Amino acid sequence: MSPRSLAILDLAERTLITLLFGYFAFCMLAASSVKFNILTLVLIVSESLPVIFSVIRLRPRALSGNPVDWLLGTAGTSLPLFASAEGAQSALVPLQFCAVIMLAGLYIEISAKLALGRRFGIVAANRGIEIAGPYRFVRHPMSVGYTMVHVGFLMAFPSLWNAVLYSTELSIQLARLFREERLLKQDPGYREYACRVPYRLLPMIF
Repeated sequence: MSPRSLAILDLAERTLITLLFGYFAFCMLAASSVKFNILTLVLIVSESLPVIFSVIRLRPRALSGNPVDWLLGTAGTSLPLFASAEGAQSALVPLQFCAVIMLAGLYIEISAKLALGRRFGIVAANRGIEIAGPYRFVRHPMSVGYTMVHVGFLMAFPSLWNAVLYSTELSIQLARLFREERLLKQDPGYREYACRVPYRLLPMIF
């Protein structure tokens, strides 16, 4: 890929990140039904970090131009925005427990985002290999964090819509991480890292 093409794709992804995450943060702030508590505040912080990092982001060493990777990155990021509390049945477990699960997931998300910093992205790319923070335990901790948040929300607001939405999103995330690793494993440094940290999402399992 030529430097010009790489720069154009990088700019396109920065714009996409700003629109998706900026829209979510705006909706959270503008929604009259949202109760501002610690969970809401942490959620807004988590979804605002990508916007900040996309502005000061490092130029990628390699960035996929495959439409499939762009579709997976966009869909995997935007689908959770359509989860809804409307029409949900009673919570499956006490709401306090749901909040704890979501806060734990947000902690992992934010830790992963801060570890990546200027290397954050949503499309398969190589912006440098991160091995610190939660990346010492699994190779895709941000996906772990998001999944925990989704599980917590689904337990708090169980509905067929939310279940199908999150199941679809999880399938997309799995396809996304496999394709991302295929690109990253072209880098000897990542292959060495993958040997040291063999698990993608769950230690001792996967």
